Amino acid sequence: MARSQTARPMDGTALARRIIESSSATAAELRLRTGTAPCLATVLVGEDPASVTYVRMKRRRCESAGIESRHVPLPATSTTQDVVDAVTALSADPGVHGILLQHPVGPHIDERAAFEAIDPAKDVDGVTMHSFATMSFGLPGFVSCTPGGIVRLLDEYDVDLAGKQAVVVGRSAILGKPAGMLLLGRDATVTYCHSQTADLPSVVREADVLLAAVGKPRFIAGADIKPGAVVIDAGYNEGNVGDVDFETAAERARLITPVPGGVGPMTIAVLLEQTVAAAARQLGVAAG
Repeated sequence: MARSQTARPMDGTALARRIIESSSATAAELRLRTGTAPCLATVLVGEDPASVTYVRMKRRRCESAGIESRHVPLPATSTTQDVVDAVTALSADPGVHGILLQHPVGPHIDERAAFEAIDPAKDVDGVTMHSFATMSFGLPGFVSCTPGGIVRLLDEYDVDLAGKQAVVVGRSAILGKPAGMLLLGRDATVTYCHSQTADLPSVVREADVLLAAVGKPRFIAGADIKPGAVVIDAGYNEGNVGDVDFETAAERARLITPVPGGVGPMTIAVLLEQTVAAAARQLGVAAG
């Protein structure tokens, strides 16, 4: 007989809704005071179905929140210079307050070069080296949206990170690495795990807070979850499946994010919030 689920689900959808409502109110105030609405430009290279869907969803959320959306589609045959030129033009456009370069951009394009063409003042997705540095040093700037959303979710559920063992499985430049730095900034003891980590299950078993961000369905087994741990599943795989085996992990964890409805909504909420904040700064208005 299967054991009953004990973990409390962390509702990212409800928190994201509140953040977006607040951002929408700030956007309306900004438009009233300046005559200008916040504007987010999205850049999409090629027509990858998942990326097309993500961009469309983000643009819809922008419009519903009173944020203007400008879309720049580029052909899959675009070169690195083509992408850099498009992003550079948006960076120089005073009518654009935030820039989102949808990734991945294709293996033939230097993604880092494309990211670095974003003006840090408009890097509302938190993907530039400048943004990573400000995150790491705890200075004002824009956080990577998914890691930033994760920390907001942990705060919502009163998870005290000080002194906790936090294990981040994944080391991507826009998720795993910045997430670890944000957790470190909250005084967690952070361990990064990756494809070369020896005996990964033994490391996972020590985690008071586990962040899974590897992009492999059910990669983390529930049996390896420390009893009472907080489990953040940042993965999203085909079939609405995360990187953690949710059912078995929920039998041991104290808190766990569902997929979907956990981390995903928070990513978009932070993106919109940072777009409004960027617009306020560029327009010389104190937001809120």
